[in-house]
Amino acid sequence: MSTDLTSAMGEFKVHRVRFFDYMPSGIRALAFNRDTERIAVARVDGSVEIFHSSDRCFQEKIIPGREQCGIEGLSWVGDRLFSAGLNGGITEYDLTNQKVKYTTDAYGGPIWAITGNQQGTHLAVGCEDGTVKLFEVIEDTIQFERNLDRQKSRIISLSWHPSGSKIAAGMMDMIQIFNVETGHSIHRMLADRGVGTSRSKECVVWSVVYLTDGTIISGDSVGMVKLWDDQTGTLIKSHNVTKCDVLALSVSQDEDSLVAGTSEGTVVQFQFVSMVLGKDDKEWVRTRTFKNHTHDIRAVAEITTAVVSGGMDAQLVVRPLLDKIEVRSVASALRKIHFPHRRLVTCAKKSGLMLFQYTGHLELWRLGETEGKGVPGSSLTVKRNPEKLLHLKVKGEDHIRCSAVSPCGEWIVYSTASSLRLYRLHCDNNNVSITKISKLPKVLSSANQLCFSSDSSHLFSASTQSVHLVSLSQSGCKFVATLKPKSGSHQAIHLLAVSEDGKWLASANNDHEVHVYNLQTRKAHCTVPVYSSAVTAMGIHPTTNCLFMMHADQQMFEYSIEHKQYTDWSRMVQRKGLHHLWVERDTPCLNVMFNPQNPSHVILHDTYMFCIIDQTLPLPDNKTQFYNQLTLKSLPEEQRKAHSHAFKVCKTFKDILCVEMMSDQSLVVVERPLEDVATQLPAPIKQKKFAT
Repeated sequence: MSTDLTSAMGEFKVHRVRFFDYMPSGIRALAFNRDTERIAVARVDGSVEIFHSSDRCFQEKIIPGREQCGIEGLSWVGDRLFSAGLNGGITEYDLTNQKVKYTTDAYGGPIWAITGNQQGTHLAVGCEDGTVKLFEVIEDTIQFERNLDRQKSRIISLSWHPSGSKIAAGMMDMIQIFNVETGHSIHRMLADRGVGTSRSKECVVWSVVYLTDGTIISGDSVGMVKLWDDQTGTLIKSHNVTKCDVLALSVSQDEDSLVAGTSEGTVVQFQFVSMVLGKDDKEWVRTRTFKNHTHDIRAVAEITTAVVSGGMDAQLVVRPLLDKIEVRSVASALRKIHFPHRRLVTCAKKSGLMLFQYTGHLELWRLGETEGKGVPGSSLTVKRNPEKLLHLKVKGEDHIRCSAVSPCGEWIVYSTASSLRLYRLHCDNNNVSITKISKLPKVLSSANQLCFSSDSSHLFSASTQSVHLVSLSQSGCKFVATLKPKSGSHQAIHLLAVSEDGKWLASANNDHEVHVYNLQTRKAHCTVPVYSSAVTAMGIHPTTNCLFMMHADQQMFEYSIEHKQYTDWSRMVQRKGLHHLWVERDTPCLNVMFNPQNPSHVILHDTYMFCIIDQTLPLPDNKTQFYNQLTLKSLPEEQRKAHSHAFKVCKTFKDILCVEMMSDQSLVVVERPLEDVATQLPAPIKQKKFAT
């Protein structure tokens, strides 16, 4: 479908694409690291993502999943991350290189729970065979230590006492408390199946939390949150939270707040408060209920100032706790993360092709064609429908990490965590065939990021610290050089940008470092001053060769590569500041583009808008009307200039995955409407609504 789009921002023919059937995967587990302020998220497809909670919850890292890799739990031990799942293995991740470091079989069948002690010395896993297994965390690996007393049913949930001396284990119909030193059970507490529940229906203790004062809090399948005394092994109090299951619990660091996630999509908060003013007697009281999910909430985590929740509707919700926020700011806004903070679509700008990246395959599509021109805002008659040219399935079990199609449309490349594959595409009228390039240079073993030069003669493959440059020709590909910074961090590169003239290449890594390389001398040219927020998108201007960077906190910088300094325009932006409505946007910019017909225009997009910044116009201050397109349209031509400012924002499109400028000056906008995603989710639990 094509649309004509005209406004003060200029005129574009827009290819509105809605046939990328991307489906985000449901969330199975969360773990928060208070020291590094990182949230780890495990999904149903086996992938693990790392979000930086104090940098606008930017998704810093993605470790791709594998087939049949069901993760049930995540646990941080210091700055090391572990997972365990139904395949019976414990996995440690190499977070620097963003891949699995190793997997150790626990020999207890499927693992339902994993948790590390606060001392950072041991991991405990709960297994199908009824054992709680202890592993010592040692340098570079873990080592099996021993089993605690074996039980008759599977261990579903676990929690260490903060002292590390006891462990609470949730099971079918009961909770066991173990002495870690002896391995013996101290108490067995029977979980009540609830009033009116069938005797044959078991009560599953889905989650347990062990507090410093010896209180154990459990969430179960009969919808109860229960408080237990570990000294006497008795029930203190029950809270009936839901008619469905309480699937997840999380307690705050100072143990004065608890959140419970339910299978009907609600998060219920409890607080430890004094019932009588001035008295020290405190008790757990239900205080708030949040409804931000449509499906089961499988995981919750109470972080410093917010509750993070995730479940089968695949969205990560960050709900601020306003009583823990002193100053109302961007940090106090509700945040819902639906899509990855990286690009899943690449376009062959010169040949009208699009490459869609799914977890286990790639699809190549040819854009449709339209007849003539239309009225601004109108839909044009489609002369030729979009056409699917290729469905390329991944070899092996690993999921795709990154992919790219060359601007000329003749080359396709993708990488998993373990291999990289390059194909040459042959298009003969309607016949499409591909040839795999079998002999690749050894440096192309796998990549974190991939891109082609604008003339499609070279491929750039980013490994952890360096970028490998290979030349492409009819006969195949040949290694040219490895580009390495003179110094810097060991973090992986997550963004690449190459100049139109093929002279410069910029790379950005997870420590916010941006290195620029001269492709003629094949040496490091300069390093951009490090900024406190992550780079989310960048591009090199085709005429000025200035590097334009967008950051997670919505700040923008323009850096002159040739002069090795920020441009005057960039300094002016930092001096005057950006409009508060721009800074408060809650999704990161994912692409930076330029319009060759208008060198002063920079084009950006996030999930909800695309924007053209006209560098010749003044910046809007906080008193200026920011979204002023309709106002400008209503003004006479001679008055428009006085009311114009640099930011031209278009909100015609929504749920945007990609915006790209093609060689013919048309725009490709790839949308994935959330309503379409919702229709493909499994049905949620049916709830009785009033008067139905």
